[in-house]
Amino acid sequence: MAEFKEISPNASYSAKLTNWFDNRFPTAFAAYRDHMSEYYAPKNFNFWYFFGSLAMLVLVIQIVTGIFLVMHYKPDAALAFGSVEYIMRDVPWGWLIRYMHSTGASAFFVVVYLHMYRGLIYGSYRKPRELVWVFGCLIFLMLMAEAFFGYLLPWGQMSYWGAQVIVNLFAAVPFIGPDLALLIRGDYVVSDATLNRFFSFHVIAIPLVLLGLVAAHILALHDVGSNNPDGVEIKGPNAPKDANGKPLDGIPFHPYYSVHDILGVSVFLMVFTAIIFFAPEFGGYFLEYNNFIPADSLKTPAHIAPVWYFTPYYSMLRATTDVMVNVFCVLVGLAALVALVKGKLPGFLKIAIVVAAVVAIGLLKVFDAKFWGVVVMGAAVIILFFLPWLDRSPAKSIRYRPGWHKAVYGVFVVFFVILGYLGIQPPSDLGTIVAQVGTVFYFGFFLLMPWWSRMGEFKPVPDRITFAAH
Repeated sequence: MAEFKEISPNASYSAKLTNWFDNRFPTAFAAYRDHMSEYYAPKNFNFWYFFGSLAMLVLVIQIVTGIFLVMHYKPDAALAFGSVEYIMRDVPWGWLIRYMHSTGASAFFVVVYLHMYRGLIYGSYRKPRELVWVFGCLIFLMLMAEAFFGYLLPWGQMSYWGAQVIVNLFAAVPFIGPDLALLIRGDYVVSDATLNRFFSFHVIAIPLVLLGLVAAHILALHDVGSNNPDGVEIKGPNAPKDANGKPLDGIPFHPYYSVHDILGVSVFLMVFTAIIFFAPEFGGYFLEYNNFIPADSLKTPAHIAPVWYFTPYYSMLRATTDVMVNVFCVLVGLAALVALVKGKLPGFLKIAIVVAAVVAIGLLKVFDAKFWGVVVMGAAVIILFFLPWLDRSPAKSIRYRPGWHKAVYGVFVVFFVILGYLGIQPPSDLGTIVAQVGTVFYFGFFLLMPWWSRMGEFKPVPDRITFAAH
């Protein structure tokens, strides 16, 4: 048992109270010092570093509002839609809680996409933060699952038919597909059993996993230290430190960045509340108009599309046609040919490349395009996990990379947004071609990164971070 710390009898009441708690719960105060008051973060954080704390804020909003919604929601196919209407019309402030939760779902993905983009442009996934990035990608995967399961719960037309379409995709998996889809649905069609399954995952299982991953993400980050816009380490063995071993290029997270984040929180809450009060449906992007119609298994909506944050991947799914599969076959063949011609490889490795290419092309032609669409959609998320090992750039931050690298990142973002837009729209020939080009660029961006990320003339990276007070 640790000895109690003594404090002056003349100390203030707040100091005495703090000392009383510190003596009885020292672990909490040690955690506060490790992760707040004595956690040194780079002093050149900019606008892009607001979104991590905003993601935490939205997580709290979603948990709190979700608790109040569960008090009145009925996970029953005959009662679910009516219980949502009851929340909206009869529960005091129920409409506000429901709109906070529905807007929060979209806000979550807005801030997470921006948070991930910041990591992408500043190289926050590079050594020694690979595990931080992997935890972040797992959080993103869990968010997608959480949003998908929660989307069915209002039991509106788009909820019902969207779930029907997505679950049916699993039936395209060879051999086990039909059984897998049946396991997910709990029935041969989306029904009461499906609603109960999704409710359990949305309310209990995934939030517990999500909270654990968020804790692991933050702890792993604080163990290795935060990245910064320059990509310069402030805590490494060669980083400048003062007489007490504190980094000269860092400042304590609290009070400096805890106060700094209040600006981001204030702006976010103004936008968030404006949407809630004036445009909670956000033109049908946050809440589709068809979802205000009770689910009807006998009436299919004219056009079924997932919520906007899934649409880039849904667009890739739709873009994977038979023609696209043939393009994949050509690309696999070209990649093998380049490896054979350009690479100075031993004979056995050349034979292995040829065999692998033939097997890959054979598999592409054996299974139908629908299955490969599901694979492409899943691979678009899974490939993010490998980013720390794909990027071979000498400089972490985009600031010190060649100018054309910025153009590559810019085109990547443009294609991602276009894919998201096309995923909302009904299919068209032109849209399919654009989506196919966007899909090829998306995967090319990552798969060719080991080569293009090393090309060009890099600017010298400074020994210390660059900082201008503002």
